[in-house]
Amino acid sequence: MTAPPLDHSCSPWPHRLAVLLCCATFPLLWVGGLVTTYDAGMAVPDWPNTYGYNLFLYPLETWVGGPFDLFVEHGHRLLGAAVGVLAIGFCVTTLATRCPAWWRWAAAGALLLVIVQGLMGGLRVLFDARALAQFHGCFGPLFFGACVALAAVTSTGWRSWPVQEAKGAGGLRRLALFTAVLAYVQIVLGSELRHVRTDAGPRWFQTFVLFHLLVAAALVVHVALLSARVWRGGFRSSKLTRPVTLVAVLLFAQLCLGGATWVTNYGWPDWFKDFFPAASYVVQAKGWMQANLTTAHMALGSLIWGLALLVALRAGRLYQPRATHSVQPTRALGAAA
Repeated sequence: MTAPPLDHSCSPWPHRLAVLLCCATFPLLWVGGLVTTYDAGMAVPDWPNTYGYNLFLYPLETWVGGPFDLFVEHGHRLLGAAVGVLAIGFCVTTLATRCPAWWRWAAAGALLLVIVQGLMGGLRVLFDARALAQFHGCFGPLFFGACVALAAVTSTGWRSWPVQEAKGAGGLRRLALFTAVLAYVQIVLGSELRHVRTDAGPRWFQTFVLFHLLVAAALVVHVALLSARVWRGGFRSSKLTRPVTLVAVLLFAQLCLGGATWVTNYGWPDWFKDFFPAASYVVQAKGWMQANLTTAHMALGSLIWGLALLVALRAGRLYQPRATHSVQPTRALGAAA
């Protein structure tokens, strides 16, 4: 077991701003989900201004007291701008403080992702393109995952943790990485169901529902295997057990939210409609329950993806495959003699 030397001269500010980026990006994803749920993407028809006003100078009373779709869309833009400012601050701190050189490249990459995401959102408004809205919705969780990675690798603990050789470490790494990939694939499939094309037929929708369910089942299996590997396979470090357990708990909640989202959007299954309370239930389009359950389902999927990525990163950082020591041929011949 070896611990890398800890550089105490490295500034804590890049890590602090990376954590702030995570904390600001998750609400941004939630509000962006509300924009999609309420179909409010075109509530403000111009960009980067808001009805001719500078983004930050739009009258507060008009924003807060106006229609709800305007409130959500303009709030989404303000949150996005705040995340952009934090990304710039993260870049500046990596340049102005003592830190590893590769952090600066990572900070520049995060800033580039924010710029691309903002441009994508603006072009979605200017061209009123549903496809751009879908790419925008998939790119946000990708940026959130990048923020989680930055917060992890810039922490003091990341640099001071000892690396342990362990049997099965390679398998743990692969399992954790593939679990994170499955979580992101679920986000992409979910975006297909939330941004239904106007020319899509029933077969198209049914196909993506089926894929969404199949990947959900695969994700459940992988999270169960990953939890068992961590708790029973000799990897019971709290740096892994805590996020793995949280992923499992959130995945259970996500399955419940998925069922509730289906019911609030499409009603109860036919075989259950005669039972109380399903018999009296009526789907209310863009109702409070439908909007919040659907948005929570989307946002929780992004959180599961971020935590699964954190598990994969920590598994790769904490453990490495046990080295195999081979006997030198000359030494073996000498021993035989």
